[in-house]
Amino acid sequence: MRKGYDARKAINGTFGEVWLEGELVREATGLKAEISLDFLDVPMCGTLSKHKKVSGSNGNGSITMTKTNSRMAIKLSDMIKKGKTPVFTIISKLDDPDAEGAERVVLKDCQFSTLTLADWTANQIGTITQNFTFTDWDYLDIIQPE
Repeated sequence: MRKGYDARKAINGTFGEVWLEGELVREATGLKAEISLDFLDVPMCGTLSKHKKVSGSNGNGSITMTKTNSRMAIKLSDMIKKGKTPVFTIISKLDDPDAEGAERVVLKDCQFSTLTLADWTANQIGTITQNFTFTDWDYLDIIQPE
């Protein structure tokens, strides 16, 4: 007998966590990290299709946070002013108690590409989105498909 899709196993982002340099970022409300691939064209006779070969990759991501403190200013401002390149490790954890396990991924060599100095609007809860790049990643925990 074939198993059906169980809606309770859909992972709820409410149970996500972001760890920056081993410190839990409690104000984080979202994290996205993705790899985009670079390709070279590979010419082939006898076909009109363009064939591709992977020639590199780029890791990009963003963390969205409710503005509750000056965390990113503390981590980035002084280093940027001194001409230093801040590099971080980020761990994303998603552990919905209804799911079939947890998923954790470590993002390595993270560099934030912006530092928001001020961004607010009257009568609104403040949020910040910090974009970053990364060069490597490893899955620490994965959720196997059934």
